[in-house]
Amino acid sequence: MSDSLRVAIYSQDSLGLGHLRRNTLIGRCLLEQSEDTNILLFMDSPTGTFFALPSGMDHMKLPSIRKIDAGQWQATVLQIDTPALQRWRAELLRGALTHYRPDVVLVDHMPGGAQGELIPALKALKQTHPNSSVVLGLRDILDRQEIIARVWQREGAYGALRLYYDRILIYGNREIFDTARIYRLPVPPRGIRYCGYVVNRCPVQRASSVRQAVRARGKQLVYVSAGGGADSALLMHTYVRAIRKLGGRVDFATIMAVGVHAPPDVHRAIESEAVGLPIDVVSHIADGLSTMAAADLVVCMAGYNTLAEVLSLRKKALVVPRAGPSAEQKMRAKLFAERGLVDWLDPHDVTPERLAERLVEDLARDDFPAHDTAIDMSGATLAARHALEVAKARVGSRDEEKLCSRHLAGA
Repeated sequence: MSDSLRVAIYSQDSLGLGHLRRNTLIGRCLLEQSEDTNILLFMDSPTGTFFALPSGMDHMKLPSIRKIDAGQWQATVLQIDTPALQRWRAELLRGALTHYRPDVVLVDHMPGGAQGELIPALKALKQTHPNSSVVLGLRDILDRQEIIARVWQREGAYGALRLYYDRILIYGNREIFDTARIYRLPVPPRGIRYCGYVVNRCPVQRASSVRQAVRARGKQLVYVSAGGGADSALLMHTYVRAIRKLGGRVDFATIMAVGVHAPPDVHRAIESEAVGLPIDVVSHIADGLSTMAAADLVVCMAGYNTLAEVLSLRKKALVVPRAGPSAEQKMRAKLFAERGLVDWLDPHDVTPERLAERLVEDLARDDFPAHDTAIDMSGATLAARHALEVAKARVGSRDEEKLCSRHLAGA
C-alpha cells in the first residue's frame, strides 16, 4: 500500500445516482490506466451500493442529505438537525482524508463540498500531507450563472478553489457550453481541461434480443427513463395518461423504468394507472444502456448521464427536464434541442395531450438527432488521465525530496 497511488473521490449525490455513476466510471478508468492504485470513494446516496465497484475501489458512506434549494440541504433519513449533521459529515471527511493520506483527491461538483463541509478536510490534508493534489471535476452545466456565483461565494467555494486546487476538469465540450467562462472559474496552477462527456461505453446487447425480452418484436419501442427516479412522478404519470389519450393509435410498446429512488407509493400508483395499457412498468433495468440502444425513441429527463448516453448512442429522444430546484436540466435540454440533438418539452407546459402529440410526431421523424462534430465522448478516459498526470507529478516531486533528504543524511 505504501508504494501504491492513493486516490480519494468525493461524490455527493443527494437523491440521485448521477454523480455516483460518473465517478464510478472515472474510477474504473483510473484503475485501468494505473493498476497499482487504491481508490476510496466518499458517497452519500441512500442506494450508494447500487453500482458494483471495481476491484481496487472501496467506499465510505456518509449520512445522506438532500438538496431542498440552492445551497440548502437537510437529512434524508436521520432525524438530525442540519447544523449537527453538517458538523458530523465534516468531521468524518476530515478524519478519513488525514488518515488515508491520498496522493490526489478528485472532488465532484462542489469545490467546498455540500455546505462547505469539505473545506476543513482539505485544509487539514494540505497541512499534514502537503504533497497531496486536489482536482475539481465539473459536469458541463451546473445552474444559472448568478445562482452558482451566489452559493459558491457564500459557501467559500471560490476561496477553496484558489487555496487548495491544482486543476479543474470539465466533463463536457467548450464548443457546446463554455463552463469555465460562464461560471468565471479561477484558473488553478495546473490549468483547466475540457475532457468531453463522461459516459458508459460498455458494449450493448443485440437490439433483437432486447426487443424480444420486452415483448416488442415487430413494434416500435419507447424507453421511458427518469434516472434515479426521486423526481420521476410528473413525467411518468403524464406519459401513462398520454398513452391512454392516444387509445387505439398506440401501435408501439413501452418499457418504463421509474427508478430505484422513486417512492414506493409513486411506483404503485403508476403501475395501477398503466393497467390495460401496452406499458411494462419496472423499478429499474440492469442493462439500461442496451434497452436505450434498442429503443426507437427515448423519453427521459435531462440529467447529465442520461443525455450523455442518448448522445453517445445517437438515439432520438423526447426530453422533459425537471422543473427544479436548479435550472440545470432545463438549460441542458434547451441547449441540446437548439443543436438538433433532442426534442424537448418545457416541464411547466407539459400535458398528456401535448406529450401524446409529440410522441407520435417524434416516432415518425427521421431528421434528428443531428450529427454534431463538437460532441466528444471520451470524458472518463481523459478525466482519469488528467487527474493521474497531476497526482504523479506530485508523487514524483515527493520521491525526489525523499532521495535528496537521504543523500544529505548520508553525507
